[in-house]
Amino acid sequence: MKGLIQKYILPKEVDFNFALQKQVNASRDTILDLYEYCIEDDREALKRITEDSRECRTLKNQNMRELLDVFITPYDRESIYRIINQVDWVALSAKHLAVDLMTYQITCMKNYQPMFLSLRVMADALAEGFVFLEEIKMHEIVRVVNEIYVHYDQTVEQCVLAAAEHLRNDEVRIFLSHREVLLQMKEVAKRIHVSANTLEDMAMKIV
Repeated sequence: MKGLIQKYILPKEVDFNFALQKQVNASRDTILDLYEYCIEDDREALKRITEDSRECRTLKNQNMRELLDVFITPYDRESIYRIINQVDWVALSAKHLAVDLMTYQITCMKNYQPMFLSLRVMADALAEGFVFLEEIKMHEIVRVVNEIYVHYDQTVEQCVLAAAEHLRNDEVRIFLSHREVLLQMKEVAKRIHVSANTLEDMAMKIV
């Protein structure tokens, strides 16, 4: 009898903390693939991004369906909608970066490694922030968001410096082919940064 009441009468409950953590962890895997390609010279890592991005899209669609069907949510419904989309953009941007790297057949130059390291640090910090959201540790979330901000700022600056160095060395052909990669790298960092800001907004509304 209790099961029937819960199934047909009580509002549906969804563990959005678990669902969002699962999505952000899958998104982080795409960044890890980029890191392994650049830092560890794993040539198969770029191919894995395609599979990981499919998993990210599946989780995004699943979370959207749950959000539409559920009556009660632990956070502001609009905030959940935004964070689902922003985390999906992280994975999609990482996939686009992988496409650029494969299309232009670009191997990771030594001065690119700090940027890929920053992307991984940002992705790890974002995933950590979602754990703190469930635990309602606002000070830790603020710390994580600030850490992401610092690495985002550094990544953008490093991308600009790398492009400028190609021009200074009269490497016009390299500059043209690498420009798309550097722009997309900044886009990945931007999407993680925006996701962190949305996470902080969600936390502020429940404190």
